[in-house]
Amino acid sequence: MESDILDVLEQVGYEGPLQTEERLVRACERGLLSTEYVNLCMWLASRLKPLCDLEESISSGSGDTDGLQFEMSGMLKELQCPYQGLVSGIIQEGLQNKKDYLKLVLFLCSELQAAQIVKRRPAKDKEHKDRNDLQAICETLKLPELREQGVAELFSGIGKKINAVLQELPKDHIGKPVLKNSLDSEQLERLEQINTVLSSEYECRRRMLIKRLDVTVQSFGWSERAKAGGRVDSMDRAYQPKRHTLLQSSSVGMAHLLAAREDICNVVKTSSGSSRENTACAVNKILMGRVPDRGGRPSEIDAPLPEMPAWQKRQDGGGGWGGGGWGGGKSGWRGGGAGWGHGGKRGRGFIILR
Repeated sequence: MESDILDVLEQVGYEGPLQTEERLVRACERGLLSTEYVNLCMWLASRLKPLCDLEESISSGSGDTDGLQFEMSGMLKELQCPYQGLVSGIIQEGLQNKKDYLKLVLFLCSELQAAQIVKRRPAKDKEHKDRNDLQAICETLKLPELREQGVAELFSGIGKKINAVLQELPKDHIGKPVLKNSLDSEQLERLEQINTVLSSEYECRRRMLIKRLDVTVQSFGWSERAKAGGRVDSMDRAYQPKRHTLLQSSSVGMAHLLAAREDICNVVKTSSGSSRENTACAVNKILMGRVPDRGGRPSEIDAPLPEMPAWQKRQDGGGGWGGGGWGGGKSGWRGGGAGWGHGGKRGRGFIILR
């Protein structure tokens, strides 16, 4: 449970002191008497309040145990906590052990994570989607929240803010756009269709690469050295938070095309000095010895042997039901007037099927 809590805390953006398993367990053992534990609960509650439109909040400090119990119980009831022992126990006689305090933090973390996912989920309705985009623009430019203001007033405020930000930047900081011509509605629709096809193709490739990454990391835990040293859990704690940030779908849209600058056309090799500053690690210094040749070159592969002999055309006068015709004689069914056999003697010979 402790490792799960630490993973979720890192994903929701917690940067407090309880980021190690040892300190988290020590704080949960003290419960509401621990200032770090109370601050963690207050931080989670402050993030949950605007996302879930909660009326309850946690404002009491670690010294006011009764106030903390009352506020936490009210928030758990409003969040419809399924753990009845937590809701009733924290207000009556307080939580009794470390497991209950861990369960309380895990519930708040899970609720916050779910609320953040729901907020970031793209809206299906176009009107809601447009409103979410405008909300994201206002948050980026640090403008006031959207209220009952008109469209013209809203875009006028966005334009003024952008011009003010551009004045503070150095000259030619943004660069020239790649797309210099304006597009009509038909061209924009065609570009949307092209982007849909390319996004589907990139998503397929990205799924394959992510699956290969998962299998490769999983194979590291198969060695006896990793199992004996207990390093599998450490690898999971280090890998899973970064793995959850890898999205399978592409987020590139028309906005990226309109915002692209000329520097996007500059191709930088992965082996260049600027790139290697971020990708260099100690593994690159390990030299592999000679390994056996596993083959696989198409030019060295021989064609497989045929499963059946090659087909040959029937030769004239050779075989059949007799020497000539069905019986080997002159009269078709009866070779020389002698029946079904070969040569003319009734009953002698065999029928040979080719």
